[in-house]
Order: sequence, then structure tokens, then C-alpha cells
Amino acid sequence: MSPASALEPELFDATIAAVALLAGPEHRLIYTNEAFTRLFGRRSVGLPAREAFPDPDSGRFLSVLADVRATGRARQVTGAREVDPGAVGQAARFVYSCSPVTTRDGAGVLVVAMDTTPESRALQRYEALVSAVSQMVWVMHDDGSMEEVVPGWQQLTGAPWHGRADDRWYASVHPRDREKLSEAWRAAAEPGGTGVFQNTFRVRAADGSYRHLTTRCVPVLHEGRVAEWIAATADVEDTWGTHLRESLLARVAAVSGGSPEEAFAAVVKVVVPELTDACLILLLSHEEWPLPENATVTARRVASATRPGLPAPPALLGQQVTVTETVREVLERRVPRTFPLPEGGPVPPGLVPAVTERWLVAAGATSLTLVPLVVEDIVLGYAATSTNGDTPVPAPADAELLREVLHHAQRPIRKALDLQQARRTALDLQRAHLTRPPDVPGASLAACYRPASSSHEIGGDWYDAIVHPDGTLVLDIGDVAGHDLAAATAMGQLRSMLRALAWHKGPDRTPATVLSMLDDVAEGLAGAPFTTAVHSHLVRRPDGTWHMTWSNAGHPPPLLIPAHGAPRFLTGSGEDPPLCVGPRIARTSHRHTLTPGDTLLHYTDGLIESRTGSLEDGQRRLAEAAAGHRGAPLPELLLLLDELSDHRDDTAMIAFRAGPAPTRQDTP
Repeated sequence: MSPASALEPELFDATIAAVALLAGPEHRLIYTNEAFTRLFGRRSVGLPAREAFPDPDSGRFLSVLADVRATGRARQVTGAREVDPGAVGQAARFVYSCSPVTTRDGAGVLVVAMDTTPESRALQRYEALVSAVSQMVWVMHDDGSMEEVVPGWQQLTGAPWHGRADDRWYASVHPRDREKLSEAWRAAAEPGGTGVFQNTFRVRAADGSYRHLTTRCVPVLHEGRVAEWIAATADVEDTWGTHLRESLLARVAAVSGGSPEEAFAAVVKVVVPELTDACLILLLSHEEWPLPENATVTARRVASATRPGLPAPPALLGQQVTVTETVREVLERRVPRTFPLPEGGPVPPGLVPAVTERWLVAAGATSLTLVPLVVEDIVLGYAATSTNGDTPVPAPADAELLREVLHHAQRPIRKALDLQQARRTALDLQRAHLTRPPDVPGASLAACYRPASSSHEIGGDWYDAIVHPDGTLVLDIGDVAGHDLAAATAMGQLRSMLRALAWHKGPDRTPATVLSMLDDVAEGLAGAPFTTAVHSHLVRRPDGTWHMTWSNAGHPPPLLIPAHGAPRFLTGSGEDPPLCVGPRIARTSHRHTLTPGDTLLHYTDGLIESRTGSLEDGQRRLAEAAAGHRGAPLPELLLLLDELSDHRDDTAMIAFRAGPAPTRQDTP
């Protein structure tokens, strides 16, 4: 600033704000106005700050002065002081800002203070201005000319101050902030508007990065019209970054998901668009770490998100990329790495799947950053993030914030991994129990089990079939309440106990008796959960018919699909209550005869449940579908019926079909 443009302290003689001006390396006090004297007592002009302000509590003030001179950046501070004994009107609590200025005596610091002790309306109005004076103050006159009162624009942006209110200002504003900045100004300045302009936006700094500024601009009225606008602009990048960091960490901590894929799908929505334009999550094919040196390791796409305005990302179809040495190095170092991309140019090969490489080119990517995903010291994979179009390449601090946010996703990801492992264990347990049905002379059997589609739903459904030495066929279907590993474990215990009781007692015991014995045993174990089941015996007669006896413990009734006629549910004389609710309740056996070609279907409620309909509606749909496919081979029939389920719950089915009647030569 030239001497001609040095700050004139007399400008502040009549202002209600307390103003002091200091200059030189010792911060020599060269000016105070009357408002300053009223608030802080008379100070000796010409003395260094440490002598002019000998107060016991002035240490912080002197430190701020030194910081402003050393950094060239303004500081805003709130403070409190002990009022001089007997002083009237001095400030007990106040807010002050210290801004670098050029004085007639050289570089200096302008101190603007306001007493916050009294709640004066005039002081409250001025507080808005003073609280904003942390970097620069400027005035826009009614003819559109602009001047800096407290400079700082060129120091921040590297561009000279432009003295007209026109579109040239937008060259330094982030492209995606320009429209909202214009809208906020129109809302304040147009007739009937708010009368006060306030907005936070990004400005390109001298080093090429963008920093967040906040501007508050208020009109000065003369005879009822706006004579000029006075504005204060503050650099709030640090405050904004802190707020963003806290907000993102809170949001990522709240992420939930039943599977790693679901959890990562929620995580990418946290970081886009706040930290990056696009984010892709890739999980490694190997769980061991470090990765085996000679093994081919791949990374699979599992989640992605892009900011509005970019081309839609490619569908997640499990595309993979072979992990290259470059990616291995990033994962082993566990430090983000950014790859600047030439405009319209190729993407370095082997960092992301080919379909993503093509998308990056089409979306005008300017950089690609790889961020290792680490959970409990194990690298699960990596995030690939991009900047696109006019978004600047991320600085190291940006990449570090992204890494920190993704790192804090450990808890939901760990929970999802634990659920996935529990589900895998439960499914292995169930499949170990659900063996292939035996061959039955004179009949055919088929069974199937489908787990729930939700990754955290682990059911307790089962089926079973055994053939006694005398040819009696035993069919079971059951469902243990619950959707976790405990339910799957209880299922295995109850199924094994029922099989043992049915085999040990043989066909001499009725199904009702066998279920009653199972109820007694489960009661003795203490802790067996609520369970439904159908236990049935089928005996072939010489004429080819099958005599069926069954007992139902609160389970959906078996479906009979006759060779001719409408399917119907075998309810017998009614259902008995489920197991594990009343072991001394008398149970009932029911009887029915199946003729050649008849099909019997045992199933669990996952087949007939839905979000929108009742169980009765589900049973009706099941009967209609069974009638339409009654001639299909049993394995095909089960596949067709399985389409009725919405797979929110697991489903088990076992089907029996009576064979044709024996011919004369088959009869002994």
C-alpha cells in the first residue's frame, strides 16, 4: 500500500467503536479514539504495546498482536478484563479484532473493540460488522465502485483488488458457488429484499487451492436510500474444515448395514459430494494380510456414488481388476496416493476396473485418489475417488481428511463383517443338517432350502426325511423362532433330537407321541426357543396308496396336491400349539390317504409371508401355483413355488409324490 493510501486514523475519531492503531515491530501505540479511552482507560500514545498495556491480563492481547504481524492474517478474539477501580463505563467483557494495515509509520495493526457488557442496540448492530472483521473490510459505493478499508484480497488470492462491482469477481469464485452467490446478493439488494447479504463461498487462493470465505454486507442508508454497502469478509477455512470433519465423522459413525456391501454403500454417500466428486469401493479377493506375493489378487467393485451433474456411474455387476504393484504399494504403505489425470487423457492402467476407467474419461476426471480401507489392521480393499471437471485436484490435507473419514467407518464395517461371518457359519451349520432326501421305493422325494436375502437374517428352518427298516417314511418340517446364530444352533439340536426319537421308537409311536416326547426333552434342556413343526409317517399299502399320519405343532398345514382336483391344506381336526410353550399339552395325530400321483408339500412360513398380504393370502397363492404346476417333476415344482417368496425370511420345503399303483407282476 502506498503512503498515499495509508490508513488515516482520524477516520475513526467519531465512531462508536473503540479503535486503536499500533505500528512498528514493537507495536508502538500511535492512536486511540475516545471510545477506546472510555472502554479501556487512557493509554499513553507513543509507547510500545507492552508499556502502553501493562494490565495483568494483557498477555493474550500482546500475543495476538505478535501473531498478526508474523502471519499477516487477522485475528478475532473475545476477552474479559478487570475494570479499573472506580472506573465508569469501562469494558468488563469485549470482543476485538486485530487486522494488519499500513500506517503512515509503516506496517501496523488496527484494533477494533466492542464492549459486550451492555446490551445496547447500537452496539449490537456494530457487533455484526466487528465480528466479521477477521481479514478484510471493503465499501461499495452507489456508483458500483469498491474500495478496501482493511486490505487482504491480494494477499489471499494473489490477484490485485478490482475496484468495480462486476462479473470479474467471479473469476476467483469456485464455479459451483457462483450461482448461489448471485442469488444471495439479489435477495439482499433488490427492492423488497432482505437488506443484508451474508454468504459462505469458496475463493481460489494464491496457491491454487480453494478456501472458504464468509461475507456479511449491510447497507448504509441516507435519506431513505442505500448510499453504500459496508462489508466484512473473513477466511473461515479452518472453522469450516473443523465443522465438516465433525459432521462427516458423526454421519459415518451412524452408518449401518447388514453386509459390507450395504455398509460401504452408505459410506460413499457420506463422502460424496462433500469431499470428492465420485467414490468407488473395491474389496480384495484375499482376506489374509499381507497379501501373498505370488498369488493373483483381484479387487471387486461393491459400492459407488457420484455427485449430481456427472454421468451416471456404471452398474455394479461385480467387475474386477487385478491388483497391480502400484496398488499393492499403496495398500502396504496405507497412505492415500493421488494420480493427476490429463484432460481427456488415459487413466493409469490397473488402478480400477476397465469400466471405471472409461467412466472417468467420460466424466472429465482431473485426478484419481486411492485410499486404503483398513479395519482392525487388516486391509480390506481401497476406495478410488475422483475429482471431475472444474474441481481442483485434492491437496494432501483433503486426502488425509478423506482417509480419516473412511477410517472411522471401521465400526460399522466390522459389525457387518461379523454378521457376515455369523451368517456364513449358520448357513454351513444348516446345510450340514439338511441332507439329501433318501430314495423311497414307490415314491419320489425332493427338498430345498433358501436362506433369506437379507445378509443379517439367519433363520432356523429345517426339513428331514428318514426311512425305517419296515419301509415307513418319516417326513419333518420345522421352524425355530429367531434370525441369528442361536436360532440356527437350536434348529440343529431340535432336528437331531426329533430324528433320534423318531428312529429309536420306530413307527410304533404315533406322530403326536413323538412330538410330545420332543417337547419333554426340550423342556429339560432349558432355553429351547419357540418352535413349530409337522411330524408325519407315511406307509405304503399293497394297492399303491399311502397312509399318512401326522401331528402339527403350530406350523402352517401341509398342502395336498392331488393328481386330480383342487389342492387343499391338511388341517385335520385343528392344530396343536407350538413346541416349547407347554410340554404337558396333549397332542393330536391326524390321518389321510394319498393315492398314486398325489403330491404332499411341507413348507415353512417364509414361502407364504409377504409385506403386503396375510398368511391366508399367501396360502391361496401357493395353492393356485401348485395347481398350475402339479405335473412338473418335484425338483422343478419346488423351484417354481420358491418364486412365490419375497425371501425376507428363509424357506424350507420337502415334497413327497406317490408313485403309480403296482402292476400285477409287482404284487407278490
